[in-house]
Amino acid sequence: MHGPWRPQAESVHVSPDMLAPMRIIADLKTWAKRIKRDGVTLWFAGKNPRTPWYAKALGVFVVAYALSPIDLIPDFIPVLGYVDDVLLLPVLIWLTIRLLPPEVLLECRSQADGWMQREGSKPSSRAGAVLIVVLWLALGVAVWFWLKPHLYVPE
Repeated sequence: MHGPWRPQAESVHVSPDMLAPMRIIADLKTWAKRIKRDGVTLWFAGKNPRTPWYAKALGVFVVAYALSPIDLIPDFIPVLGYVDDVLLLPVLIWLTIRLLPPEVLLECRSQADGWMQREGSKPSSRAGAVLIVVLWLALGVAVWFWLKPHLYVPE
């Protein structure tokens, strides 16, 4: 049913410029899925005996941080709260992935894909939460010892 209030299909024109924001959103979603998959990949790489010790060490930290329900920089801090989620974590995941031998990376990515299809979400880590809390406590103690001589006024 065509009428003056309803354009015909052939009269609708969509320019490529109109589709650009949709492509950007689709690209960001794909990137986020890859980051999530690579985080789980590092979880499996940490358990793989063929993973070099330095990649394991960095991977353990990255996985603990990624899976921790507590952020190093809380999200309620304007701008900085999202820096760790948007920049720091993806860069650390990328760096750790680059340290893995290719055959270990392929095997662990396959395991991660299978796990994510079965479970549908990323695992969580209480150890990661504990690690972040310990880092915050250590930072608090360090700041206290640094400020204490400046705050103490002898009588």
